Amino acid sequence: MEKKINYILIGALLTATLCLSSCNDFLKEEVFSQLAPENYLKTKEGLTSVLYETYAKAANMNGNNSIYVLGPQEFVTDILYQSGDNVEATIRNYRDFNWDPNMDFLIQNWDSYYQCVRNANILLENIPGSNLSAAEKTLYEAEARFLRAVSYYKLYFFFGTVPLRTSSSQGLSLPRASEDELKQFIAAELKFSLENLPNPGAEAQKYRAHKAAASGYLIKFYLNTKNWNEASTVSAQFLSSFKTYSLFATYKDMFKVDNENNNEYIWVRPAIASSDRVTANSWSNVSFPDNFKSAPEVGLVFKSTWLNWPNEFRIYDKFYDTFEAADKRRELMITYYINASDQRVELRGSDNIRSFKYWPDPNNVGAAHGNDIPEIRLADILLSRAEALNELNGPSTEALQLVNQVRTRAGLPGLKLENVATKEAFRDMILLERGHEFFNEGHRRMDLIRTGKFISDAQARGKNAQPFQLVFPIPQVVIDSDPVIQQNPNY
Repeated sequence: MEKKINYILIGALLTATLCLSSCNDFLKEEVFSQLAPENYLKTKEGLTSVLYETYAKAANMNGNNSIYVLGPQEFVTDILYQSGDNVEATIRNYRDFNWDPNMDFLIQNWDSYYQCVRNANILLENIPGSNLSAAEKTLYEAEARFLRAVSYYKLYFFFGTVPLRTSSSQGLSLPRASEDELKQFIAAELKFSLENLPNPGAEAQKYRAHKAAASGYLIKFYLNTKNWNEASTVSAQFLSSFKTYSLFATYKDMFKVDNENNNEYIWVRPAIASSDRVTANSWSNVSFPDNFKSAPEVGLVFKSTWLNWPNEFRIYDKFYDTFEAADKRRELMITYYINASDQRVELRGSDNIRSFKYWPDPNNVGAAHGNDIPEIRLADILLSRAEALNELNGPSTEALQLVNQVRTRAGLPGLKLENVATKEAFRDMILLERGHEFFNEGHRRMDLIRTGKFISDAQARGKNAQPFQLVFPIPQVVIDSDPVIQQNPNY
């Protein structure tokens, strides 16, 4: 689908600008032009170019979103695994907890977010002397600080503490920040963004940052750092301030391309069906079983323009079996299919269930589909608040009501206090509910870590998981390039 904002860099011009600005003076020619490097980043068009590229890097648009972005957050959990194609060896290492600093995917998650940080710093250093209006300067600063904060948020929960780069003038060698320094920085940046970004719906273009996105990330940050008081406070403010958001009526239709502009999505990773696949959602290509023709359970019939890759994502039977029979969220999974020979092929019973959460795009371009991937939606705010309230005071009527809003949409009866008599029981129920609500959205790893079940759950599945594997190893190429950056313990 056509998007209202293009996150791809205004290519060669910006590249030349950033390159030439770092060259030695004796290599510079005297240029009398608005587009000279020293002038370009003082203009609105120049800063906007950098801003759009910063958005692209924050979304990690370096490759296939399903395999390289969502996958690492779920291959290590009880939901998803993969087999087939040339990525299987790498993904098997993730799945089996045989992690080492040379694994594929690690450098992409490091590089993309640090490129975002670099671009945000360039923006922040050039905004004051630019020809932007005072209001535009405030807006661009808030956007840059939001994107930088989101990048550090993702780096922190993937790798642990990382070097905190806040200026392009810092030395090339920089040690990792302390826990307190990094956490305080992320929270402060998101708070500034929340104060200075526009309200949702008032942003200049679709997919640009707004107050609800900053608030959502702040809630998630406090939740994942177990700052329950702040998570409770900010989530209450969110629900009272941003009343335009609502739960989408039909869960199974929410993730279709036609419905991606719904009022439940707060912040998304944009996807565009384009031939280069850089900004694509390729989930359905890795979900079709071999020789797929149709799935009567969900009414899906294979279209000739879609691709069916040998790289296949499979849902574990045990996870599927945790759903209640009436749960409508199961309607996005298939347990059997009809193949090209019109034979019924069973998937359930061999850890081979398939998810079509990101329903194939009817206007796909080869392997590229245009389904936006939600990073934060209203259901997440509701369940995050319920979890924070429970951790503070145990089960309560308010927390149950928040969970029951999500369950009602799924076609399930509401929980009662007698169903979750203790804080521990309600914590487990919320975790189960989050698994059912957010499968294949990239939340499961952090949900299991936060609730203290990540390692024990992996061990129960026969994995060689160790306590130090709450974070991934820092890429070896990063360690090799800067000797003051110390590797995470035991890698």
